[in-house]
Amino acid sequence: MAEPTSDSPESPFLPIFETFRKEIDEHHERRERVIKASRDITASSKKIIFTLHRLRTIGQPLPDHIAKANKPYTTDITTKLTLIAPDLQGQNADRYARQISSGLQEYIEAASFQYYLETGTLLTYTTAASNVRDLCTDDAKVELGYEDYILGLYDFTGEVMKFGITAMAISGTIPVSGPGRTLLTDLRTIRARLEGVRFGGSPVAREVDKKAEVMRVSVEKVEKALYGLTVRAGERPKGWMPSDGDGGRGEGVEV
Repeated sequence: MAEPTSDSPESPFLPIFETFRKEIDEHHERRERVIKASRDITASSKKIIFTLHRLRTIGQPLPDHIAKANKPYTTDITTKLTLIAPDLQGQNADRYARQISSGLQEYIEAASFQYYLETGTLLTYTTAASNVRDLCTDDAKVELGYEDYILGLYDFTGEVMKFGITAMAISGTIPVSGPGRTLLTDLRTIRARLEGVRFGGSPVAREVDKKAEVMRVSVEKVEKALYGLTVRAGERPKGWMPSDGDGGRGEGVEV
């Protein structure tokens, strides 16, 4: 059998597979960029949340030192979203939705928490989606999905719980968020609204179930903490919180 030589004709299928190889390489490069950006956005968002927990009131503008401390993290989020926005256009927005999801959820958690502390109200989807687009400084924009917004709100309730319990431990009262409203009434309202959202056979349904349970526990923790400050305030020193060994009528609060 004759050995092939350099003069052998090139296979007509070779250019097709070269195209496939190029498309696959580009796919993996885009995917890795989105994953890395999502992780960086998550990290910066967590740092924003950590800084916001220094506050003790609701419905006031951010103090200058808090805004200044969070500026580098917001800048980093802007940089990362602008970088990957071209990779999330057209059909690629759905193709890489899972890879960017965790970063967007964490950003919504941070943005919602800040908005609540500043205004005493909930960040709407319309405003949140507009904020995400505005963070992209070039022509290409990242679009916020409804699922990432809702999942971010579930996590947001956990931060409100931590903020509320810390504030109660320090001041002895539950934070007021508006006329006739407190942090607890807000949490109960958000819980009721989120429990009314149905995802059916959506891929995020299982994740929603897990986050919904965590949200319910968060609300219960605030309720039990407030119980310890009001019903039993006369027999406990200021700053006391329910503990595991308190006769089964309270439980430890994890912050």
